[in-house]
Amino acid sequence: MEESILGLVLIPLLAVVAPILARLIGPVLRIPVVVFELVLGILVGPALLGWVQPTEILHGLSEFGLAMLFFLAGTEIDFAGIGRKSLGRASLGWLLSIVLGVGVGFLIAPGDGMIVVAIALSSTALGTLMPILRDARELSTPFGKAVTAIGTVGEFLPLIAISIFLSVRSAPLATTILLVFVAVALLSVYAARRIPHGKLHAFVNATLHTSAQFGIRFVLLLVAALVALSLWLDLDMLLGAFVAGAVWRIVMSSASKKDAEEVESKLEGIAFGFLVPIFFIYTGVTFDLAALVASPLALALVPILLIALLVIRWVSAQFSATSGMSGRDRTALGLLAATGLPIIVAVTGIGVDQGMLGSDIAAALVGAGMLSVLLYPLIGMTLRGDRSAVQGAPLGAEL
Repeated sequence: MEESILGLVLIPLLAVVAPILARLIGPVLRIPVVVFELVLGILVGPALLGWVQPTEILHGLSEFGLAMLFFLAGTEIDFAGIGRKSLGRASLGWLLSIVLGVGVGFLIAPGDGMIVVAIALSSTALGTLMPILRDARELSTPFGKAVTAIGTVGEFLPLIAISIFLSVRSAPLATTILLVFVAVALLSVYAARRIPHGKLHAFVNATLHTSAQFGIRFVLLLVAALVALSLWLDLDMLLGAFVAGAVWRIVMSSASKKDAEEVESKLEGIAFGFLVPIFFIYTGVTFDLAALVASPLALALVPILLIALLVIRWVSAQFSATSGMSGRDRTALGLLAATGLPIIVAVTGIGVDQGMLGSDIAAALVGAGMLSVLLYPLIGMTLRGDRSAVQGAPLGAEL
């Protein structure tokens, strides 16, 4: 069987195997399904068995999966509910984390690579944390709002930093182009707020259970349009996907709760049932295990970077801590803030492609990100007394 055809069969198979393994191990230790997807991808990829090779088709599906992951992260954000002050404090904390990250980057990857390291160490995986907070009924608590603010900033501002500092254009030109995109995004948000949605909601409702599925098609068009705009402006495509999610949330905010939940369920089915697993498995397939194993320095960096991620994000998270939080709550806040993977995967991939970062350092960063997803939410929610939110979370909500 040709390698490309074998990959098209094996990746869906691994996507099925991953949650089964997570379910079997669940009674002993709740491991996010994304970890199994990455490990299985490494197993069948060129690094070990060599059954699946990188192809253009798989790469394209993987990129769309990453875009959908950030689209769904954008739909989770309620800017009005978080509040400007919370976002402002979280932004100040992020600025501190980027400065500390540059310091770490200078030590392990001096030159342009330190920017890549800094962005990676300043990120937070909001898409991983939101289902955990929802299951623990923490979203409306001061703790949950603080984590949401940190996660929002920890996904959005790294995308801005990627667009400015890792662009092939000069920084002033890249900033100007980014401002153009921001203007278009704000215009889209304004239109989404002001234009009546009654007819749109009625059409979405009328086609929810037909082959037309207008709501889903509209979302895919919205994601494609804003991603295409990002790429056309030579910005990171994830910026467009994230904004698309925020726009769609506004559009559906005035729809009936039943319709909004049905559309959300269908979108999560497409994302978490199809595209997102392909992204994480393919990330495992392309993971440069050989570079990591061949470099004693890179292997030693994995735990060091894991600790650096925790220290940097813990310190920055304290800007978002409220006066009523206990020491345990502040520690839990820092642990959740240090949970990162998608941005780490994206920014290290860009760094390697542009020759700014070695494959071994990139692999060490991704390895640290994998361990952060495995360890930090479990420890943090255990400190909060919400271990069951991680241990017993629905399998589909673990990304």
